Amino acid sequence: MMGKAWLLGVSLLLAYPVWGQTNTAPKRSLQECVDIAWKNNLDVKQSEVQVAVNRNTLDQSKFSRLPTLNSAITQGLNLGRNIDPFTNSYVTQTLNYNNANLTSTAIIYNGGIVNNTIKQNQLNTQASEFDVQATRDQVALNVVLAYLQVLNNEDILAVSRTQVDITQQQVTRTEKLVNAGALPQANLLDLQAQFANDELSVVTAENNLAISRVQLLQLMNEPEIRELVLDRMSINTPDDTYQTPIQDIYATAVQTQSAVKAADLRTLSARKGVDIARGGYFPSLGFNLSVGSNYSSAARRSLAGTPTTVTNTAFVEFQGQQVPITFTTTQPGFLTQNIPWTEQLTNNVNGGIGLSLRVPIFNAYQVRYRTSTASLNVKSQEYQAASVRLQLRQNIEQAYVNMTSAAKRYASLTRQVESLELAFKAAESRFNAGAINSVDYNLAKSNLDRSRINQIQAKYDYVLRIKVLDYYQNKPLSF
Repeated sequence: MMGKAWLLGVSLLLAYPVWGQTNTAPKRSLQECVDIAWKNNLDVKQSEVQVAVNRNTLDQSKFSRLPTLNSAITQGLNLGRNIDPFTNSYVTQTLNYNNANLTSTAIIYNGGIVNNTIKQNQLNTQASEFDVQATRDQVALNVVLAYLQVLNNEDILAVSRTQVDITQQQVTRTEKLVNAGALPQANLLDLQAQFANDELSVVTAENNLAISRVQLLQLMNEPEIRELVLDRMSINTPDDTYQTPIQDIYATAVQTQSAVKAADLRTLSARKGVDIARGGYFPSLGFNLSVGSNYSSAARRSLAGTPTTVTNTAFVEFQGQQVPITFTTTQPGFLTQNIPWTEQLTNNVNGGIGLSLRVPIFNAYQVRYRTSTASLNVKSQEYQAASVRLQLRQNIEQAYVNMTSAAKRYASLTRQVESLELAFKAAESRFNAGAINSVDYNLAKSNLDRSRINQIQAKYDYVLRIKVLDYYQNKPLSF
């Protein structure tokens, strides 16, 4: 009794998350659970970030077609003997200089490297978008399976509680008969033991339900949701046979599965990588344009100043004598001043335009090995795509075998439940009439209870296997 009480106490603690729930929590439909999981799943978010990165790379490669335009301004101070950038002559003085220029470069042809890079980045972006869809599909499938598991455990719990009610009714009835002396005490003890087992089954079912709800909450990854009440849907009883052949399932999966499409796109991207590497063998032609000007503190200019009158006396020999002659000359005045910075920049504007041709002759086999590496990468991606298809085919084959086994098990358990229901009704009638003892009655009831629980599990397992095959055929995962 102490061991039983301890086990019941531990079960109550484990089952507390279920028992502690209230009906105030909103009911969550399957689509709501999937939407919440998509919003909060970290793998989905990470794959979406990768898509954004690839789109930035794609945009960057597209803009590489445009010319570049850059400016540069240089300010310097030279001391001692140096070249005046204004006159290109040597001067011995402290020189303050300033240069400003604009340069523009455009690629006219470079072996198709730019165009192939753009195409490769487009393929990478598309592949990452399919990665997002593949991740979302897998998350949705996991949520559907977890959702079905919760419904499965809820049904098992309902059956277990019904079993407790039935056994309780028999205990009450038998207790009255024992007190009246119509039945022996052993019958009541056997039923009470069965009642205790049924109660333990309820606790076990509640614990399993709590675990399945926690697993679904973990997939949804929404901390604000503490209580989970599902909006139960109608799960139709599956047919005995699945109509679609396995070959058709695989053919559809190859055409629709996002993981296959992503692998194929990465193979095409690798092939573009070979074209990019081979572009290094071709000449490249570019267009260059430059405009510039400069300033020098040594640049000066002359200005007209006040003229000066100079009187000079010269002597000439006349008849043996030195005769003085006086004459006056007027010399123009000159001044110098620094040429202003803005004026120098305006006057010193210079520019150039040209084409540049680069012809590869020998580059230490760099292009050869880049091309070889790119070709090996193509092989690697082809093997990766083949591996994805192989894994897909194996998964479908395994899923199909599991579905077939689940269908057979469900059909077998359905027939078993029908037979055990008739057997239990007969045993119950005979027990009530006193024709059989409580041991035989409990055995018939236990067989029926166990078969019903197994049938519920088989039903949901069959539905689960069908949903997996529907997933590979890109069918909606809803019910």
